[in-house]
Amino acid sequence: IMMGITCSKKVGNAVIRNRARRRLREAGKIVLKGIGLKKTNYIFIARKSITVKAKFTDLCRDIEVGIKKLHEREANQ
Repeated sequence: IMMGITCSKKVGNAVIRNRARRRLREAGKIVLKGIGLKKTNYIFIARKSITVKAKFTDLCRDIEVGIKKLHEREANQ
């Protein structure tokens, strides 16, 4: 399982962008460990609203819901 994270300057200054990346990286590791598919690349895009203000548990839950929807869509094609 590979994971990539992108974070534009729209998110904030360097300190905020780095915090957003760290939070996404840790949340992604936790979620992908449980439901990630082998030999699959996942890319996370940091958004200001979710990465700075959201609780970590909410962030993990949102990632999990999104990945499950993605897996369902892939299974139906």
